[in-house]
Amino acid sequence: MTASEQGGRLGEEFFTPGTSSFTEFLTAHRPDLLPTRKPFPDHVRAAPDRFPHGTTVLALAYRDGVLIAGDRRATMGNLIAQRDLEKVHPADDHTAVAFAGTVGLALDMVKLYQVELTHFEKIEGIPMTLNAKARRLAGMIRQNLGQAMQGLAVVPLLTGYDDAAPEGERGRIFSFDVAGGLYEKQDFHAEGSGSPYARGALKKLFRRGMSRRDAALAALQALYDAADDDSATGGPDIGRRIFPIVSVITEDGFERLAEPETEELSREMVEQRRSRPDGPNATP
Repeated sequence: MTASEQGGRLGEEFFTPGTSSFTEFLTAHRPDLLPTRKPFPDHVRAAPDRFPHGTTVLALAYRDGVLIAGDRRATMGNLIAQRDLEKVHPADDHTAVAFAGTVGLALDMVKLYQVELTHFEKIEGIPMTLNAKARRLAGMIRQNLGQAMQGLAVVPLLTGYDDAAPEGERGRIFSFDVAGGLYEKQDFHAEGSGSPYARGALKKLFRRGMSRRDAALAALQALYDAADDDSATGGPDIGRRIFPIVSVITEDGFERLAEPETEELSREMVEQRRSRPDGPNATP
């Protein structure tokens, strides 16, 4: 029974000691509010061209922490459903999550994950470790396996700044599979339909100890390469002034690069491509 059904009073479950996981609380008392609930009977699959899908997201470690970025396009089959989708979101002050996959489900999962981390910190009095945050997100993805098997998959990319890690290794990157498998990636990674091309570009351009500007340019080059070969990935749209989202996480916390900075870097990259359409060579 909800609070409104009880005349505005909170139910007994809100005053009973229990888990520090908000997701487990919803599972026990209001499973209908979970984004991982099954939308179809077991024998029904979602039509792949009826739901908007987000595509390429990537992350790379750099001198001061970790950078995470994503293109802006969402598609439904061969149609562009949205040109300015935001796929990169802060999870808390020192953690960010980006997603590829079913957009509506992914956005709900991101919101639930943000509440999950805040709820834990309020209940326990301390923030989760970065490893625990990664495991908690893996558990949420595992709960979505039924929907993934029905065609509504979400594949997130998690990044964070870890004070407990050795100097130079504090920017960390985690990837997942649709069954909740958790994998820590070294240096860089990409997810989504354009990820093979983005990873190829990052393999060529990445080097340890990059400045923030160089890391941002490498990310933009990788997204450009992904858009060049994957129709579901959108490149910088100069005419509409729609540019990829680029964010960084450092000791000072999460920061999204301001749009003028992203625009300047995007225009610089596009201008470079006029003389080198295939992009820059690998850095020695």
